[in-house]
Amino acid sequence: MLDSAVASKHRIVVGLSGGVDSSVAAWLLKRAGHEVVGVFMKNWEEDDSDGYCTSRQDLVDAASVADVIGIDLEAVNFAAEYQDRVFAQFLHEYRAGRTPNPDVLCNSEIKFKAFIDHARALGAERIATGHYARLERSEHGVELRKAADTGKDQTYFLHQLSQAQLDGTMFPVGDLAKRDVRSIAREQGIPTYAKKDSTGICFIGERPFREFLARYLPTEPGPIETLSGETVGRHQGLAYYTLGQRQGLGVGGTRGGGPAPWFVAGKDLARNALIVVQGHDDPRLYADVVETATMHWITGAAPSGRRFAAKTRYRMADARCTLEPLAAGRWRVRFDAPQWAPTPGQYLVLYDGETCLGGAVIESARACEVAPALAAAG
Repeated sequence: MLDSAVASKHRIVVGLSGGVDSSVAAWLLKRAGHEVVGVFMKNWEEDDSDGYCTSRQDLVDAASVADVIGIDLEAVNFAAEYQDRVFAQFLHEYRAGRTPNPDVLCNSEIKFKAFIDHARALGAERIATGHYARLERSEHGVELRKAADTGKDQTYFLHQLSQAQLDGTMFPVGDLAKRDVRSIAREQGIPTYAKKDSTGICFIGERPFREFLARYLPTEPGPIETLSGETVGRHQGLAYYTLGQRQGLGVGGTRGGGPAPWFVAGKDLARNALIVVQGHDDPRLYADVVETATMHWITGAAPSGRRFAAKTRYRMADARCTLEPLAAGRWRVRFDAPQWAPTPGQYLVLYDGETCLGGAVIESARACEVAPALAAAG
């Protein structure tokens, strides 16, 4: 359940978020005899009083957990670091017409950088979080491996971590199923045992996304067009839409006598036009070749092979692919089967079986000539 390499007792600083996963992680470490200290990280405070930010309640929950477990808790404010290292990049990507994933950057820059630095100042020998992932030490260094509970695996969001960040890190719940984590919390009287999992981006919460983004980016309405150039509606600003999006377009239509929903297939930045197609299986929504920005390899070096698996979205299944090196650390990834809506700004993450190799930001994707369903039928 805990890292077998950690047989002796250590001073471990745990990131307590106020959720059940980090709560049980702290309890497991305390039960194993380690000296455990909890740290609650506050990363957003710009509109902490508008009803969407849950940080104050999360802090109360974290304090309750620390009291039950019997550990000290410190609250630390990383809002300035978050603004500089994560949110600024978040806005930059949206201005460029891409769809970023700030949770990945939040892990590499805040939870495993600013937090690690602070933990070391507290005398920590190791740090721990409630992420669902596992670590294994081999001749290649520290390997990041998928969690035992594949439905909760979070290696996609951790793929930008380095050897220095992973060495000295622990994921105590990585070998457990989520139901077992909640069961442990309930049996031990940990007050977060039934707390709902957080959803969405940490600083956005469940607020209306367009309303939030409009505070920071100018609204630039424009036409919604088909591939043939026909205008079928108006968009509120290209930043508010992502490839493959179906909801919130405000466009109706039929095809072949029946309803066929519209999907975002592209953005024409020069003309401020949103390009849409009808039907989930339109070939413009699929891509079999993706090119990335500079690849981050967890072990510090590219693997010797070229046949692996990858995912371009967190919830998608691993898909077989072939890697081709390009200039300046960039890569071209050819999938055996077309992938649905790979999106510039999102991350392509590579796997070798259970091992997460690393990943990179998607720069471009090449649309298929024939939709997968049509190709299979033909």
